[in-house]
Amino acid sequence: MIIKSAVFEKSSTKISECPTGHRPEFAFIGRSNVGKSSLINMLTGRNGLAKISVSPGKTRLINHFLINNQWFLVDLPGYGYAKVSKSMKAEFSKIIENFILKSENMSCLFILIDGRLDPQDIDIEFINWCGTNQVPLVMVFTKTDKLSLRDFNDNKKKVEAKLLETWDELPTSFVSSSVKKTGRDEILDFIHFVMHDKKANN
Repeated sequence: MIIKSAVFEKSSTKISECPTGHRPEFAFIGRSNVGKSSLINMLTGRNGLAKISVSPGKTRLINHFLINNQWFLVDLPGYGYAKVSKSMKAEFSKIIENFILKSENMSCLFILIDGRLDPQDIDIEFINWCGTNQVPLVMVFTKTDKLSLRDFNDNKKKVEAKLLETWDELPTSFVSSSVKKTGRDEILDFIHFVMHDKKANN
């Protein structure tokens, strides 16, 4: 897929404020500081599209970006560590849960996992929650340029082994690096395939 246009459409505090219509939505989520904004900018080829912050937990809204005037890339609030109150964290959780479970246009949820780390309980729990709720998802391992291929493969295997404790079959996964643009074509081709597959079945 070639990205010809990528423009910010709208920020919403709840699902009822999100853009209406029938454009498919591909949402991105991950633990705070997992490199979500960098990945979105890399995928779209627009360096300033999603704002990158040195402080984790800055995305506090549902942000819709219109791609090629055909589909929405949705930037969801991060989960996990953020310097906010418990009540604010609960509010974020509600925003995320409502969007994921109630959006009629969400075609796939991309769950970002820091490729530098051993399995994180919060990632595994969130992926399992999505699986229980039959949310269509794929995993994206980020920051893979920050360590050797051997170390990354070890971490990836550990994550997969942890998931196989509860999953019969592993979700699709992609390997990415925003610095080296690794995974860009594969992820965009996957989105293209899902969109056309959905059209064919409608």
